[in-house]
Parts: sequence; C-alpha cells; structure tokens
Amino acid sequence: MAEMKPNVAVLPSQGLRRAATPSGVTHVREYQSDRYSIVGNHLAQHRALSLTAIGLAVHILSLPEGSPADIRTLAERFPEGRDRIAFALRELEACGYLARVRERTADGWMITRTYAYNAPALTRERVHTAADSVAVSAAGSVAVAQVPASPASPVPPTALALVDGPAEEDRVAEPPAESPGAEGPLPVEPQSSVPRPAEPDVPEPDPSLSEHYGKAVDLLAGLRRTDRQLMLSLRDVRRLAPHVIAWFDNGVGRADVIHALTADLPTLVKHPAYFLAHRLRELLPPPLPALVESRATTTAQGDALSADCEGGCNRVFRVPWPGAWCRDCRAAALAAGRVPPAPPGTV
Repeated sequence: MAEMKPNVAVLPSQGLRRAATPSGVTHVREYQSDRYSIVGNHLAQHRALSLTAIGLAVHILSLPEGSPADIRTLAERFPEGRDRIAFALRELEACGYLARVRERTADGWMITRTYAYNAPALTRERVHTAADSVAVSAAGSVAVAQVPASPASPVPPTALALVDGPAEEDRVAEPPAESPGAEGPLPVEPQSSVPRPAEPDVPEPDPSLSEHYGKAVDLLAGLRRTDRQLMLSLRDVRRLAPHVIAWFDNGVGRADVIHALTADLPTLVKHPAYFLAHRLRELLPPPLPALVESRATTTAQGDALSADCEGGCNRVFRVPWPGAWCRDCRAAALAAGRVPPAPPGTV
C-alpha cells in the first residue's frame, strides 16, 4: 500500500460548513435568544426603496416603543445628513412602511407621532377584513363603523389613509339629507295640471377640444419638476386638466398658475391630486374686465391723456388740453403762415 507523505500540510479547520454554491453569499447563522428584530424580505429586498431607506427602516423597527425617530435625532445618530434622512423617510411613507401623524394631546399640545409598519400589506388586509365584518346596511344606506385598533399594533385613521387611500379631510363629503326643521315641514309646491316641458339635455363640453388642453396637461405633468411631492398619475392629470383650462380661460398665464399651485407647500403632501384640486377650485381668479377704448382727452382733474392729433396727422400723443396739435403739425402750420390753436385761457 502507498503511504501518505508525512510532509503534507494539514489545512486548519475554521468551523464553517462548505457552501453548496460555488460563489455568492454563504450565511453563517447563530441562535439569538434576545436582542433581535424580525425584518421581512419584502422590506430587505424592496425594489423601489433605496439602500438608505431600507437601512433606516430596519433601524426604526429595532427601536423600543416610544423612542424618538425625528430627523434631528436620526441625523445625530447616523453620519448621513438631514436631507438624505428626510428623503429616506419620504420614501418609506410613500411605500407604506412609515406614517407621521400630527396629533393633539389631552393638554392641548400638538405632537408628531411616528407609526412604523413591519408588514404594510398584512396591516392593510387586516383592516379591510375588519371593516368588512363591521359594515352594516340599513334602509338602503350603508353605515361603516370605525375599525378598533388593537394596542399591540395601533392603526390610526390617518395612517390607514396613507396605506389605503385619501384621508378623511380630502374626501368629498356627501350633502346631508334635507330634514324638517324646528319651524315645521318644508312647503310643498302645488302640482299644476299643465305638464312641464322636458328640459333638453345639454352635453358637457369635452375639455380635450379646448385650445388650452395641451398646455394644461403639460403644466400638470411638469409639476414634479418643481417638487417631487406633486407627481400625478395620468388619470389625475386628465381629471385636473379642466380646472387648469378654467384658469387659462380667465386670462391667467402659465407662470402664474404654477406659482399658485406650488407656493407655500406643506412639509408633506400625502395626496397631491386632492391638494391641487382644492387649490384650483378655491383660488380661481375672476376673468379680467374688458378694456374700454376711449377718445377722452382729459380727466376731471385735468391730467393729460393720450389722444389723436387734431392737426390732421391723427398721431396719438399726450395732449395737454383738448384739441391740441402735435409738435410737427404746429411747426408745419407756422411755416405755412397759419396759427395753431392756443391753450385754453390764453389771450
């Protein structure tokens, strides 16, 4: 038998198992009895979040209950500046992993409470299931009860709006049903025997046929260049275009419309479509009054105005008195031996 050479070097044993793959990551996992956090792969491998946002989310999920998670505290903890941290927080809010809500305490103070969601999709499913279970229907109207939040995972209404849809204050409120007041029932209009003629159906004008439709769509689509919070979907752009066309029809320029929509923006715009619709509806200026052309020469105070020359050239100039001639007409009249009109009140 062949004997093993005695000078063969023995490889040191490092206590690691050999990987089944030729390259890539090899996990070395140890059992941890305490001081660990569970992070889902939906967050750790999120395609839309940056590396800063993923790391910041993991840090916030590892914080104890009640720990501060504002921009100043995070900037003191990490070497990233406030701008990068603020941008990462906005990323997490857009994806539903974070919600910052302004709440009023019992003492009357306004505080900012941060809600961190380790699994936004599961939270959304749980809330929808609970809402469907408490929805009741009575007399043809559906009344949706408020979803109770469990102490283990609080879900405020504003945070649910960030995950599910628009907030309560952004939704269009239904007008209340008319009910008899304290003075008695409403008077009933007497029915006439003569039938009323049917009102003709007037079709609503198509906004795409307006000459300003293209400018309105380009303006709304380009708002994200001014602020990323004003990024709109194609559906929102088409819905808001008629409101912008109304501004153009009233004589407002493109720059003025952009200034009205982007000036004094709040720190966080959760629903840009509702925010812009409110501004377009409430800040719409009236149309400009028509300019009246007048041939008046002077005002009641005697101030000089623009008028045509009475010497025959019909040149518009600043007249000092009614019936005055321009400089060229006065010079031509003097050269021809004629006397131009003198100012009133002179001898």
